[in-house]
Amino acid sequence: MTNPATSTTRVQRLLSLDVLRGITIAFMIMVNNNGGAGSWGFMNHAAWNGLTPTDLVFPTFVFVVGASIAFAFDARLARGATRAELAWHTLRRAGILFALGVVVNGFPLFELTHLRIYGVLQRIAVCYLVVALFYLWDQRVWTKVAALVVALVGYWVLLRWVPVPGAGMPGRDFPFMDQSQNLVSWLDRQLMAGHLYLPWTTHDLRDPEGLLSDLPAVGTALLGLLAGLWMRGRKAAQTKTLGLAAGSVACLAAGYLWSVWFPLNKNLWTSSYVLVAAGWSLAVLTLAYWAVEQNGWGRERGKGWMWPWLVFGSNAIVAYMFSELLPSGLGELRFMADGRRTDVLGWLFRHTFAHIPDPGWAAFTYSVSFLAVCFVPVWVLYRKKIFVKV
Repeated sequence: MTNPATSTTRVQRLLSLDVLRGITIAFMIMVNNNGGAGSWGFMNHAAWNGLTPTDLVFPTFVFVVGASIAFAFDARLARGATRAELAWHTLRRAGILFALGVVVNGFPLFELTHLRIYGVLQRIAVCYLVVALFYLWDQRVWTKVAALVVALVGYWVLLRWVPVPGAGMPGRDFPFMDQSQNLVSWLDRQLMAGHLYLPWTTHDLRDPEGLLSDLPAVGTALLGLLAGLWMRGRKAAQTKTLGLAAGSVACLAAGYLWSVWFPLNKNLWTSSYVLVAAGWSLAVLTLAYWAVEQNGWGRERGKGWMWPWLVFGSNAIVAYMFSELLPSGLGELRFMADGRRTDVLGWLFRHTFAHIPDPGWAAFTYSVSFLAVCFVPVWVLYRKKIFVKV
């Protein structure tokens, strides 16, 4: 019998990577719909510097996108696709992802005057486009490592040593990594004033998915690509598991050490944050790879403990779009109830989940229930073997 972990005669789809994608999108849906102010701390982003489990969700998805590039491109090349065809496919897919992100931002009213241009899907599109075209052009590992170093070190130099116009030098004229006075926010104010995530206050005009911070985010995708190339190699499954674990430890150690001088910060997607987030992504991937690829737990697709994660992972973009558009649409259905103006979700929370005495459990129960609702459409697609690809 051929060992899928060592065979190079055909491209093997990694179920462990699908599992990680499914876990990530499920947690992303939960934290984006966490039940409000009563939710536990780990279900919320850090206010600025620092890290919570919620801050690891988005970079893990970008990491998985990078890891998937190696398998997807190698599979298409093995089926006879040309590099020109793959380049066009990459451009088309990135464009669709970016457009879907703008739709999420504007739905349902699409107020163009202040329509936010940056966003989650937009950042994924940029990272996918850059890293996929880079891999298509040059498949050598060392060039990816070099690009990663340039992206992370270069970003640190830009934020630490380049003066912010009108404000001065970071660390001298104002605090390093100030929420408003930093090069990332300054550039976004020049390019997208009035179209940012926080556009309404002059003292905190910024966007957590700003243009300049796409540079280290590309580093996150590059780390994912390197993990994918490692898993695509000829080595035995046990060796690959150990390599993933070693990569996790190395990223965590380097990231936490660097955070002494360049703090962990999701809003700015700092270089230390890239390494720490990738380290935790690798830790979960190591466990999934060890369980599925090395030990064969649940190898039969659609059965056992992997099933819910495979359902979410197989149509991750559909699940995300549904989870974003549903509350936006329901939020516009406003009416009077109990002497106050409310919407569907607010009324539902007060009349069901709010009766749970502990506010943390009330919020968490709402979050899990919302996830269950989002599971339904992707489960239907999974049963019908419909996998929506952009």
